[in-house]
Amino acid sequence: MGDTGRENAGARRDERVVVVTGAARGLGAAISRTLSADGMRIVAIDRDAAGVESLVAEIGGASGRALALVADITDEAAVERAIESASGAFGRIDVLVNNAAIDITVPIDELAVGDWNRVLATNLGAPFMMTRAALPELRRNSGYVVNIASTASCRAWPNASAYHATKWGLLGLSRALHAELRPQGVKVTAIIAGGMRTPFLLDRFPDIDPGLLQDPANVAATVRFALSQPAETVIPELMVLPMRETSWP
Repeated sequence: MGDTGRENAGARRDERVVVVTGAARGLGAAISRTLSADGMRIVAIDRDAAGVESLVAEIGGASGRALALVADITDEAAVERAIESASGAFGRIDVLVNNAAIDITVPIDELAVGDWNRVLATNLGAPFMMTRAALPELRRNSGYVVNIASTASCRAWPNASAYHATKWGLLGLSRALHAELRPQGVKVTAIIAGGMRTPFLLDRFPDIDPGLLQDPANVAATVRFALSQPAETVIPELMVLPMRETSWP
């Protein structure tokens, strides 16, 4: 799938190349739109071909540049191909946003082993493989890894054991990568996001009050803020909460 969009007439403020997983909708789409509006070139990865192509067409229509990649990021070979395609299309990778996540909301005695493994592979295995595959580019370009965590990485509620296990694990991975990659010039930030008005929640919990949730664009703006820090500064963690959500503290 090809490079879409066109250059703005004027000089761009920030032309870094950003790989975003789970980009077809929700927070991933909001992050892609927000960073593209700043001039960044987006590599949007998702299993939803129609959704990711629609996002890339939207970015192109707004004079941005984006590449749509359909990939199963729980597959090591697919991850390697995606990173190769991203760097081949734009000549570099500067930022990786590990955003893709799934949840199976059931009591533990109803949680199938296959579903447990699928949640772990998507929410924790994929960020590990994506980061490992992108590291040569990130080291070369003094790059950035952004891991989208959740308040589920700081506390727990019933019927979400796999999701909590992965989000606690992702926060631990993010802290470990910050310690390991900082001396190599690669920044790592975990964004601990509270509930958002995205299909991830609204489709699964139709009775939820949207007024308790925040616009995903606000969390995307927080990602942009983290990326905007000068070279000498890194923000290891940021928490972004809606004012009325009860899941934290």
